[in-house]
Amino acid sequence: MLFNSIAFLLFFPIVCTLYFFIPSRQIRTRNMMLLVASYYFYMNWKPAYALLLLTSTAVTYLSALGIGHFAEKRKKKMCLVSSLVLNLAILFLFKYYNFLSSNIEAAFQSFGLGINMPDFGLLLPVGISFYTFQALGYSIDVYRGTTKVERDFFTYALFVSFFPQLVAGPIERSNNLLPQFKQEHRFDYEAVMSGVRLMLWGYFMKLVLADRCGLYVDAIFNNVDKHNGGSYLVASLLFPFQIYGDFAGYSLIAIGVARVLGFRLMENFRRPYFACTVGEFWHRWHISLSTWFKDYVYIPLGGNRVGRMRNYFNLFVTFVVSGIWHGANWTFLCWGSLHGVLLCIEKALGFSKRRFSGMRKFFHWAVTFVIICFAWIMFRANNLSDAMTVVAGIFTNPGAPYLDYASFIAIMLAMTVLLIKEFADEYQWKTHIAESNSWIVRHVYLVMMIAYIILFGVLGGDQFIYFQF
Repeated sequence: MLFNSIAFLLFFPIVCTLYFFIPSRQIRTRNMMLLVASYYFYMNWKPAYALLLLTSTAVTYLSALGIGHFAEKRKKKMCLVSSLVLNLAILFLFKYYNFLSSNIEAAFQSFGLGINMPDFGLLLPVGISFYTFQALGYSIDVYRGTTKVERDFFTYALFVSFFPQLVAGPIERSNNLLPQFKQEHRFDYEAVMSGVRLMLWGYFMKLVLADRCGLYVDAIFNNVDKHNGGSYLVASLLFPFQIYGDFAGYSLIAIGVARVLGFRLMENFRRPYFACTVGEFWHRWHISLSTWFKDYVYIPLGGNRVGRMRNYFNLFVTFVVSGIWHGANWTFLCWGSLHGVLLCIEKALGFSKRRFSGMRKFFHWAVTFVIICFAWIMFRANNLSDAMTVVAGIFTNPGAPYLDYASFIAIMLAMTVLLIKEFADEYQWKTHIAESNSWIVRHVYLVMMIAYIILFGVLGGDQFIYFQF
């Protein structure tokens, strides 16, 4: 079920009504209702996917029980390793097997040897990377002793499957979300309206900005042989806003939906295109994932508590793994590797510890923005050949870009609204009407936003980009 679908617009009010109809002191009953609703939400894509979700839940739940039961460290580690192996094996089978098998076949064929790898015909389940990482994070935290074992299976199952953030994050930590399922959540009008405002801004970013940009970006990147460097350049400048609007929009809707119900999810984006270094970009972009890799990959590798060259290696490996996490394609591997190299260079030059101001800050911001946009080409391209064609075409095949001026004006207007809002948030200008002290002004804003989204949004019910990861 997509957030930008009629089905969800019917589903969510029903869930809210049932949730608040149940007395707040009946926490377990409320949780059971949310668990059923979450599985129904997920099964709308394909009912069979719920079996994988349940398997991952059961494996990590039993693993944590084992870690809590045994006193010997060796047995605790065996429980953790079992959880990691089983969950990562499922993730590999569904997400990476086809990619690996096709590349093995191609490698053998290059030597004149024919080999046919088994084809299981498996489709990638929606959100599998997100809920797998959330569940594994719980297992690791229990092993480290930073999270208590959750013995109520249904409460833990709700933690893994909580529908607002199930399929595209934020990837929540057990010590933040799990305790909230044991608290009373009374109806709070201000919290509800705060959540609705977040949802509306998320819908704006998705429908008005991201999907409008996507119409142009997809037309260019899916037909690179039919366009020139001018079109490549425009598409390469629009895609960063498409993916930001798409993913940050989803996160805001998820956070808003949870807030309406009384839950607090972690911030996932913090105005990433204001970053003055690539390192700062990753402190602002997809925060739940970048901190997950920091805590569960980078630090266990040794982090920065090792020699300089080993630290660079740890940083590079972390971002290679991050690239692979995004998808089974050489483009994602190259994208992650590129960011790893850039971060190592910044660290070697000492940029990661510097603070900039004035014209120097503007210069570093401009350079960082260009670098990030260039890296996004690798991320968006369907394959490495297309990525090279786009990069080369920008410099060697100039020409007037293809433009639909009506759509382009709508995109520029949406970007203007976004930048005003982002500047206000970044520099803490208390000028946004959504936060007005006036009840009338706040509600007029809601009506205006709904009208704007309906008039200028792309209402085709497109899937969110990060669902494929």
